[in-house]
Amino acid sequence: MPPAAERDRQFAGTLASGIDLLLAYRPGEALLGNAEFARRTGLSKSTVARLTHTLCALGYLRRDALLGKYRLGAAVLSMGYPLLAGMQVRQTARPLMKALADHVGGAVSLGLRERTRMIYVETARSTDSLVVTPDIGAALPMLTTAIGRAWLARAPAAERTEVLNRLRLEDPAAFRQLAPAAEKARQDFARRGYCINRGEWRAQVYGFAVPMLQPVDAQLLVVNCGVPARAGSFAAVEKDVAPRLVALAQAIEGLLGMR
Repeated sequence: MPPAAERDRQFAGTLASGIDLLLAYRPGEALLGNAEFARRTGLSKSTVARLTHTLCALGYLRRDALLGKYRLGAAVLSMGYPLLAGMQVRQTARPLMKALADHVGGAVSLGLRERTRMIYVETARSTDSLVVTPDIGAALPMLTTAIGRAWLARAPAAERTEVLNRLRLEDPAAFRQLAPAAEKARQDFARRGYCINRGEWRAQVYGFAVPMLQPVDAQLLVVNCGVPARAGSFAAVEKDVAPRLVALAQAIEGLLGMR
């Protein structure tokens, strides 16, 4: 829950708690029980029981009677479709993203911020077998990824400060360790126009990211490229990929009328 929510009389805490339950699933997880929901959200077991019952009735969760746990329901997927279908930039950028993905033998994605993480809203992969195969809806951490660092580099100061404060509250130890690298990435972005990840998030993958020049539909989007480390040394991959990714971002901006 956002820190300011306690002071906001219009904030619906019960609704926020229900959404937190739906966001408790991690990649690769199909089933969660009430005890796991309670542990991950900090909610009481009685509150979790009421919420899971309600979410099942509405179709956002499905209960596995044999295991006594819950799966995400189809209603969750239907919620995201209007957002994706309404983003014209996805259709505009997809052919250009696929061409770059094929060239670098990796994946090119388009992402935006959701709370303290980045979410892919479009992705294009090469035909090669990738160590990490991102897909639409995949969530990435903010401080250790190129896409997160690029968002922080371009975001308005007030919004960036808010996100950094949330990250500090979520995990103080991790923030102390990772924040300096994110700040350095912001300085580097000012100098070269893109952000990097030398394998801090996934050891087998190099990351590069460029934020869009202007918000699209009131959201700051970032173009990200992940390349398998087996493609060569980081310096060699950076020399080839980074300028192409910057050019890709500029081409998308041109097609959207930003340039």
